[in-house]
Amino acid sequence: MHNKKRNIVIFTFLGIALLFLFLVNISAGSVKIPLKDVFLSLTGGEASKSTWQYIVLNYRLPKAITALLVGMGLSVSGLLMQTLFRNPLAGPDVLGLSSGASLGVAFVILGAGLMPPFLAHFFLSPYGIVLASTAGSFLVLLAVLVVSQRMRDTMAILIIGLMFSSFAGAIVNVLTFFSSAEELQKYTFWTLGSLGNLPWQQIILLFVICIIGLLLAAVCIKPLDALLLGERYAKSMGINFSRTRIIIILAASLLTGTATAFTGPIAFIGLVVPHIAKLFFKTSSHVILYGGTLLLGAIILLVCDTFTQIPGSQFVLPINAITSIIGAPIVIWLLMRKQKANL
Repeated sequence: MHNKKRNIVIFTFLGIALLFLFLVNISAGSVKIPLKDVFLSLTGGEASKSTWQYIVLNYRLPKAITALLVGMGLSVSGLLMQTLFRNPLAGPDVLGLSSGASLGVAFVILGAGLMPPFLAHFFLSPYGIVLASTAGSFLVLLAVLVVSQRMRDTMAILIIGLMFSSFAGAIVNVLTFFSSAEELQKYTFWTLGSLGNLPWQQIILLFVICIIGLLLAAVCIKPLDALLLGERYAKSMGINFSRTRIIIILAASLLTGTATAFTGPIAFIGLVVPHIAKLFFKTSSHVILYGGTLLLGAIILLVCDTFTQIPGSQFVLPINAITSIIGAPIVIWLLMRKQKANL
């Protein structure tokens, strides 16, 4: 009962923090907009200045919603991968999906000179880059699903995912070698990640796919608890392990592939957030961890995105740099903490 009350308090606190940070994120930027005006703009009222209202509804709100969706998706994907592979350092990109997406984008940006002009023009547009990224991660997903049907050993799938990543990385390096400075710059900017500049049509598509991925993940909550004690235990509990594994891989792939397609590769969120959720809730129950990871993922990416805004400046730091600066020390601390616990 004590734990139940404690969890309710933590969830309430995280819910309030998420709402507050959502407003702070919209408020921050080159033009600082007071929280009161942000709230009025979002609730159908009128802000003190019409330009503020325009900025909130057309630029800041889409970016904040993207941060929410991507933070939730990557975090839950990381939780799924860490439980499936029983590896605390497994992240959402462990199956090679992010590398597949990067390879798709590298083909269209770095290989644009080899395409007919009309194709190059389409693929270099925002929609073309999203399509190429989605296609790259989808092809890797198909390959992983085929492998998972034939392989009984889950760790073998992990190793094959890492091999896909190495293979994709090698092809990107070859394309990089033959690319012009302008193409290299464009590709580098994509790899730095960006939560902004998504039109509402793309945000709606991102929302729909994220919801499907999160629902698939929710279906696996009970089997995930059983998987903590190993595959044999899960099978002895009557869980169809092969089917569960495919659903978990599909859910993680949808969440990771879509996030990467729309915002570029974003590091550390999927790796770090499940560990923070476990520290907060002190439980291994996936019913609690699923909800906690959702909220914490959204909160942490909103915080990281707020740090990308340089007050009073037009410059916005790359989101990937901020997540890595915050995430890397947390991973080092977690590893040291685990080492201490084992002594």
